[in-house]
Amino acid sequence: MKTPTDLKVLSTIYKLYYEEFKNHSHEPGIENGRETKIFVPIDCKMIAKELDVDGDIVYGRLYYHLEQKHGYTRGDGSNVAFFSMMVGSDRHCVNFPLLASVLAGLQEESSKFQLATWLSTFAIVISLAGLALGK
Repeated sequence: MKTPTDLKVLSTIYKLYYEEFKNHSHEPGIENGRETKIFVPIDCKMIAKELDVDGDIVYGRLYYHLEQKHGYTRGDGSNVAFFSMMVGSDRHCVNFPLLASVLAGLQEESSKFQLATWLSTFAIVISLAGLALGK
């Protein structure tokens, strides 16, 4: 079984949780189930089920890899987490705007790679056709 890529993991999280992120309200009396707009709690097992892998694979990818790669420290010394174990009483939270930004970058890289691959394949086909017709 092939391990899902960062692009696939983040795309799945974005697809499953975008509406929840978007619908957060700061208005008093409106219950939306989480403490902050930016940090959205996720269910690693549900995401893993979508990706057909074990839940610990998704958790490990977020906590050990993506947090280390995309979490950062600001100039004033404060940390900006990509994935956090706890935000208030919410467990397993992703920084959704940061996730969206990282996802956009991965999608752009993938697009460039696919275009370059397609153009290379097309150039090879044209070259082979030229060789075949030249003989």
